[in-house]
Amino acid sequence: MRVSLPVLVSAMGAVLLWIVFSATAALLFMVLVLLMVMAYRAQQVYKLGQWLQDARLETIPEADGIWDDVFSQLYKMVKKHNQTKQELAAELHHIEQATAALPEGVAILNEVNRIEWFNPLSAQHFCLKPGQDILQDITYLVRQPEFIEYLHKSNFTEPLVMRHSRHDDMVLSIKLVAYGGDKRLLISSDITQLERIETMRRDFVANVSHELRTPLTVVNGFVETLQDMPDLSHDKMQHALHLMAGQTRRMDSLVSDLLTLSRLESSQTPLHVESVDMRKMLDELLQDGKLLSAGRHQFSMAFSGPGNLSGNRDELHSAFGNLVSNAVRYTPDGGAIALAWEVRGECPTFSVQDSGIGVEAEHLPRLTERFYRVDLSRSRATGGTGLGLAIVKHIAMRHQAHLEIVSAVGKGSTFMLVFEGQAAGQ
Repeated sequence: MRVSLPVLVSAMGAVLLWIVFSATAALLFMVLVLLMVMAYRAQQVYKLGQWLQDARLETIPEADGIWDDVFSQLYKMVKKHNQTKQELAAELHHIEQATAALPEGVAILNEVNRIEWFNPLSAQHFCLKPGQDILQDITYLVRQPEFIEYLHKSNFTEPLVMRHSRHDDMVLSIKLVAYGGDKRLLISSDITQLERIETMRRDFVANVSHELRTPLTVVNGFVETLQDMPDLSHDKMQHALHLMAGQTRRMDSLVSDLLTLSRLESSQTPLHVESVDMRKMLDELLQDGKLLSAGRHQFSMAFSGPGNLSGNRDELHSAFGNLVSNAVRYTPDGGAIALAWEVRGECPTFSVQDSGIGVEAEHLPRLTERFYRVDLSRSRATGGTGLGLAIVKHIAMRHQAHLEIVSAVGKGSTFMLVFEGQAAGQ
């Protein structure tokens, strides 16, 4: 009715003009009114067309009559559309954040193994580029035969473990999950640290077995010798018993260190903190070192650090004592060993400096590994178990400290325990 109203009004006016004047006047009036209506509507249609090219709420046209209703409805539709678009964008952003936070890499592959989408971790695992590798065949980017073979299998119950060709130090666990009919999720996990732990576990078992086998073989050999030689002289028997006792003590030390290391590594063992008198402890360490040295080395001690340290006294004494005993073992007779308790860079620091044989730079990062020895024969000859520095490292971690090692072959070594978690005034 609102659209046809101008035409009806003009038609009624034309009839009146026809009655009053003539048919020609009525016809001219009718044509003029219709042309004006058409021109107005053409103008509104033009505005609508221009606005549709860039449909924004702030630029929607203004009009009267029916066109005002039309533009008002369009305004509501665009506003609702924009709101829906913003909600979808927010939800998509939320999903992207969630996938980016996943601990696994996730990529979507279509039926022909082309990449449709991947999260940042998947890009890191497979060296993918977000703006370039979408819709690329995954086999063009990851060309390892075991991966391609796994990709074309129909049974994905077992994951594939592989070392990436572009990251020799990265080990990935890869699994495919089918979904949506013909699509698949490529899920990847970085298990490098787990592999390292497993390797360390295997090495640990092998090393423990090897370390225990040697003294057991010695003791067993002497026992068999004593059994087969009833007329063994007293001197030979004493020598055998002496060696057996030494090997037994070595096994006892090894088992003791293993139990200590196991206790330190257990998260169930709380740290009993107390105020440790450092002057008294260092005096004890100095005396222990001299006793172990038996006059073969020159000792000195410098004390300028805080008088007390917060921590567990027994654990700290064990860590410091390990450093002192190592210095005695690996310093030739006549060498010097210096103990120091001082402040370095606002951090209390305990250090043991020796003039011993030193360690090559390539061995330094591995010195705290269990059973790692630079000189295997010398370590065993001096009674070392190969666990001392591993124990020191764990005690340091429990006390918010770290172990620093400075060494050069033929120039000696310096082992420092730096307590960065405690202020120098404590």
